[in-house]
Formats: sequence, C-alpha cells, structure tokens
Amino acid sequence: MSNDVKNSQMVGQPADHGFKREIGVFGGISIIGGIMIGSGIFYIGSTVLERAHMSMGLALLCWILGGLISLLGGLCFAELGASDPRAGGMTVYLTTGYHPMLGFVGGFCPFLLSNPGSIAAVAVALPTALLPYFPMTDTQIKIFAVVLIVGLTIFNCFGVKQGSRLQNISMIAKLLPLMIILIGALIFGKQSPDLSLTPMTGETVGISQMLGTIGFAVVATLWAYEGWINLNIVTEEIKEPQKNLPKALILGIGGITVLYTLFNFGIYKMLPRDYIVSEIGRGNLYLGTDVAIQLMGNFGGILVTATMILAMFGSLNGMILSFPRTYYAMSVEGHFFKSMGKLHPKYKTPTSALFWQAVLSIVLVVFRSLSELTSMVVFLGMVFNMLTVFGVIRYRKKFPDLPRPYKVWGGQATVIITTALFTLLAINNFIEDPVTALTGIIAAVIAVGFYYYFDRQKKKEGV
Repeated sequence: MSNDVKNSQMVGQPADHGFKREIGVFGGISIIGGIMIGSGIFYIGSTVLERAHMSMGLALLCWILGGLISLLGGLCFAELGASDPRAGGMTVYLTTGYHPMLGFVGGFCPFLLSNPGSIAAVAVALPTALLPYFPMTDTQIKIFAVVLIVGLTIFNCFGVKQGSRLQNISMIAKLLPLMIILIGALIFGKQSPDLSLTPMTGETVGISQMLGTIGFAVVATLWAYEGWINLNIVTEEIKEPQKNLPKALILGIGGITVLYTLFNFGIYKMLPRDYIVSEIGRGNLYLGTDVAIQLMGNFGGILVTATMILAMFGSLNGMILSFPRTYYAMSVEGHFFKSMGKLHPKYKTPTSALFWQAVLSIVLVVFRSLSELTSMVVFLGMVFNMLTVFGVIRYRKKFPDLPRPYKVWGGQATVIITTALFTLLAINNFIEDPVTALTGIIAAVIAVGFYYYFDRQKKKEGV
C-alpha cells in the first residue's frame, strides 16, 4: 500500500490509539501558556527595545507584530489539527501533506537535539535563578536539574490528566504575580512614555533601515512567543479537538500577545526612559524586577524570582508532557523505534518516549554545550514551520473532501502571507548565522539516513 493511499485512509480520522481525551480548552491554553511564558518575559523586552534603537513605540509595535505572526501560524495549525486530529502535530502534517521522509526529519532533529536541549536548558536555568538566595556549585545545579527532569518525567507517566492539571495550576500561579506587577505598573506608573515610531538613533532613518530594524526586533519577540506549535502534538488527548483546539490556540496566543504588550508598556510607564537606557547599557535586562521592587520593595524582588521559577517550571512540565507525542506518532507511522509507539496499558502515556527523552535531556545537562546543541536546529525549525503552514494548501489540494470544522481566517491569502513571513525569517537566520544553519542542515542529512534505515526495516517486515 502506497503512503499516499495509507494517509488518505487515515487523514481526518480521530485516531483511537488508546490516548485518553482529558484536555479541555483551558488545559490547552495552559499547555501553550506554560511553554510560551517562561523567564523570557522578564528580559527579552530589553532585547527588543535595544534592537528597536530604544524607541518604545517601535518596540511595542514589534511585540504586536510578533504576536500577530504567531497567531497567523496558530490559525494554520488550528485548521490542520481540527481536520486531522491525530497525535504528533507537525510530523503528521509533514508526512501526510508532503512525504513520510520530511515528517521523519521534522521529528528526528528535535528528538535528537532541540527538544532535549530545550528541556536541559530550562532545567539548568531554574536552579540558576535561585543562586541569589541559595548559593550552589555547578555540580549541585546539574544535580538539581537532573532531579527536576526525572521527577517531572515520572509524574507525566501517570497520565496526561495529571500533567495537564499541574500545568493548569502552574499557569495560574505564575499569572497572578505577573498580573499584580502589570496592573500595579499601569495604575501607579507616573511616566509618560514616548510612543512614536522613530528609532532613537539621532539620524534620519530610511524605509529600508526601518524595515530592517523592525524585522530584527520582531525576531527577538518570536523567542518569547515560541512554543505555540506544541499543542497540536497532543491533539488525540484533547476533548472535541475539532472545536477546542482552534479555541485554545486563538485564545492562548492572542491572550499572551496582549499580556506581553501590556507588560512592556507597564515597564515604560513605571521606569524613566533614561534609567531604562542606562540599565540595559550596563547589562541589566531584568527590568520587570526593577518595577516590582519599586512597587513592593524587597518583597517585589522575591515575588519576581518566584514567578520566574514558576514560569520555568511550567515551561519544563509542558515540554516534557508534549514532546514525546511526536516520537509516538513517528513510531506509529512506521519510521522509528517500535518501543516509542507503545502506550502504558493503564495510564495510556508513551512511557518509552518519555524515558528516552529524559535520558537525552540528562546527557545534555551533564555536558555543557547546551546553547550550541540547541542552536543547531533553529534554522530547520523555521523551515519546518514554513512547510507546515503551507501544508494547509497541500491538504486542501490532496484532500478536497476532507471535513474542515475550522478554516483559516482569510483563506489561502493568510496561508501564503504566513508562509512568506516564516520564509523571510529562515533566510534572515541563514544570513545572520550561517554556521548553525549549515549545522542544522547536516543534522537533517543524518536524519535522512536514519529514515532510510527504518524504511528498509519496515519493508523487510512487509508493512
């Protein structure tokens, strides 16, 4: 049976692989928010402002544009997930819309490097944030990180309901202090920030320079928005995914866009511009902490630290919960280790995939080059995002009669615009960082080799 025929029989079917559907709309929003809202909200705003040449109005515009790009991508993923509600997310859409090899490469590279690298980086960052209060050696930090990974992995083996519930709790716990800081800054802030769109360079800026500045700053905001694609991975565990998946994506990304924009505006209202410029100049990027201290004294600083811990904890749990579903989908498709495609008989969780993800994450914790390892597939990540978004059009052409409970607002025009935006981001990344981009391509070539290995095994077994 050809892959196209097989996929045409499977696509659109709410597959019954044994997963329990226990994630509602709020649970979906919590998974998105849990991964997206990390410690980045406290420091990336400074990077965006710096790239916008200290123009507060331009920086806020870039936050809105970054959220809009993410939302457009989310709309495309919503149509794919609602029409093809199978676990695995991107790897399923690439497999079905294009070719199984592309879906495999899109899942194998994250499995090998970026997913465990992201888990390892957050697991190390969490105890590092406690250093001002609890001094630790490098070895102690790594032990702390390993314990976190092992503990949350075991916890998520006992069912998606437990992991989703923890995600809901951590989401609320970290949003409350954020909202206190945000509302306090908006109410008590006495500054009148200049919201003009003119970069503070002291020179006349042309249109091309302005567009370049905006693009450079928007890329920085996308670091903070990263993570919205992961909800589609757990589609088979969402209640009524045709309805609830689009709701969760739209409400989650839209709400976080508003939160990020208002949070940064609150900083501008609370802190004088000269002070902001001075602090960023000397390397202090955590302006949210300064706001909290001004509002609540030393307690504010402690509150921000606690919020950062909660944010990173939620992000870590969200990644450990969602990532293994991709490896499961690859195994079910037939081009991956068979053990990854098995669920626990009682808890219906991909325990083998969770285990190997933990092993790879711990290996990366032990060895230091986390940033190098995780950056290898940054370029490919944007390429795969672009291909997946364009997959909406591929699905419509390949499966014209497929029921589509949700369709992208604006139709094909939205898909083409979003595809173009991700393409431009990938090109920009290749120009700005060709070494890591090429390294990512090498990782993809290695993945192709593994694909053909599994393909031969599959053919030998007559599958």
